Amino acid sequence: MAQNIAILGGGAGALAAAYYLSAKPDWRERYAITVYQQGWRLGGKGASGRNAQLGQRIEEHGLHIWFGCYANAFALIRAVYAELERPADAPLARWDQAFRPHDYVALAEAVDGDWRPWHLVLPHRPGEPGTALDPVTPWQLALAAIEWLPRWHSELRAAAPGQMAPDVDASIDALVAQARALPADARMHDDTDRRRLRQALERVEQRVQPCALAGARVIEDDGTRRALIALNVTTTVLRGMLADRVFTRGFDAVNGEDFRAWLARHGGDQELSVNAAPVLGMYSLLFAFEDGDPARPSVEAGTALRAMLRLGFAYRGSVMYRMQAGMGDAVFAPMYELLARRGVRFAFFHRVEEIVPEGGAVGAIRMSVQATVPGGGYRPLVDVKGLPCWPNRPDYGQLDPDQAALLRAHDVDLESWWSDWPALFREATGKDLPQTTLVRGRDFDHVISGLPVDALALAAPALLDVSVPLRATVATLRTIATQACQVWLDHDTHALGWTVAPNGQEPILTAFEKPYDTWAGMTQVLATEAWPPNAAPASVQYFCGPMPQAGLPSRSDTGFPARAAARAHDDGVALLRDRIQALWPAAVGGFPWHWLVDPQDAEGPARFDRQYWRANVDPAERYILSVPGSTARRLATDGTGIANLYLAGDWLKTGMDCGCVEAAVMGGMQAARAISGFPETIPGDSDGV
Repeated sequence: MAQNIAILGGGAGALAAAYYLSAKPDWRERYAITVYQQGWRLGGKGASGRNAQLGQRIEEHGLHIWFGCYANAFALIRAVYAELERPADAPLARWDQAFRPHDYVALAEAVDGDWRPWHLVLPHRPGEPGTALDPVTPWQLALAAIEWLPRWHSELRAAAPGQMAPDVDASIDALVAQARALPADARMHDDTDRRRLRQALERVEQRVQPCALAGARVIEDDGTRRALIALNVTTTVLRGMLADRVFTRGFDAVNGEDFRAWLARHGGDQELSVNAAPVLGMYSLLFAFEDGDPARPSVEAGTALRAMLRLGFAYRGSVMYRMQAGMGDAVFAPMYELLARRGVRFAFFHRVEEIVPEGGAVGAIRMSVQATVPGGGYRPLVDVKGLPCWPNRPDYGQLDPDQAALLRAHDVDLESWWSDWPALFREATGKDLPQTTLVRGRDFDHVISGLPVDALALAAPALLDVSVPLRATVATLRTIATQACQVWLDHDTHALGWTVAPNGQEPILTAFEKPYDTWAGMTQVLATEAWPPNAAPASVQYFCGPMPQAGLPSRSDTGFPARAAARAHDDGVALLRDRIQALWPAAVGGFPWHWLVDPQDAEGPARFDRQYWRANVDPAERYILSVPGSTARRLATDGTGIANLYLAGDWLKTGMDCGCVEAAVMGGMQAARAISGFPETIPGDSDGV
């Protein structure tokens, strides 16, 4: 008899678990899988929606870019598209039509109070993402970094001719040769090997002499300064990894301290390493600010090192890949279609209210039924120019008419922890929202929780009472709110004054001034939107960053989401009014508000009111941090000690240990493997030492 599996939530981790549990031909004989999802759409923090009132435009939770080192996420999405077999002439028929390579990265570097863009076009590497992950051990990654040193030195020599010691080339060549001669397995390096490697590294540092060149002032020449930064960051990282035996102990060995403190402890120059743009960019990339406060940067050294080195040296194909539509359209719609075709059941409008332990296992799950769908299952997708997409609102026409009228009249947000929908329903009907309770042995045998850590803690305080490991994890891990905005313009990116990369790609830039410190031109998605011909934008620009917010207000504070959204709105207006000129020189002298596409043709900043912004403050939307020491408290999928409960998501101990779709997929794979034994391996789930 098939075992019933209840999957709570529809984010990347939950759906990855459903995918692998249903991947074998005989899976229906073994499992009956139901995914329970609040609201009308899947995707979690990666959900997006189409706004039918404004050109079927894409509205995202934030800026989503996939990195070429995401071996598991890409393997999954490649397999989904292959099995789905969309018609060849359909939009985004194949994975490589949904994801396009991107090689251009920019850093916003602050120099003497000015912002200067640092343009980086990274080389194409052999292979395609999702076909393998290499290299992965700390030594293999370090060797790849060492082999890049000649490139950084050649750039420095070109920028500062005659300022380098004459034998720098020889010392770098000797270091590269010394490193290449060592065994691929760092556990086979002896003390002599390590001493010689350290000495070769010291000779390079002595000859480059970055501190002497820096002196007591900022190096004004961009080329010289940036080449020195690249050299100093690289040599400091290598020196620290050698000193702390990271090559044999793994990255987690240095997770007890903050990344920048670790760099400083190993002699990193304050200007050229500790506070350099590539390092600050890692903090922005990982939203690494406690409580979202820019004055409190915090990320554990080992996790930051692993991420930095994998992103830079372990990718296949291109360093990044851009989706050609919203993440909901490119990822979660095809995943939903495939899983539904396989026979996985989806129960939308089911909100988890309580998870009840009993006898060392989950005994019951109580849910609110947010909306009734007469006559059968809810059909969640809409067609936009032939592409299946998620709408930004429920399809009210499929719901109970009285409920639909009430939901529409009050513009109820069914995805919000602070939703006033239960009170509105009670006031209108005199009744509470319908409840359903799943019971162990009848409705489920196993439970996979795809709920993020904050949401799980709020829905299952009784689990924390009986699970010491889960209680310790919840007490240790930190999350923050984030914010995002999107603006549609009648100017293309080049016309904004930005220097487009030589390969014509729009920028993906980070390390800018907060709160919106990350920006990307995302004009490629306009082709899948449906604007009237006379109102079509020339570009769309995405921004995101941390939102300062300490703690979660009471659930009864139903006005909190609106206040947070107003802050995201005001921060977006301030970005364009006060700071965007540093990125868009054509706006110097005051942002021309008429650039914003606005069907209502408002005047001045009021045009921003037809753009899109959001505050990701909900417990299910908050970003998981990797503060010093936190990875040690992350759990494996079956680490709660509760017999039939498996966790999925990016807050688990996955081997990535930071917030990203790759870690979420790996968490889902863990859950599937714990139940079924498949998949047998998860690439990158350890440092290989």
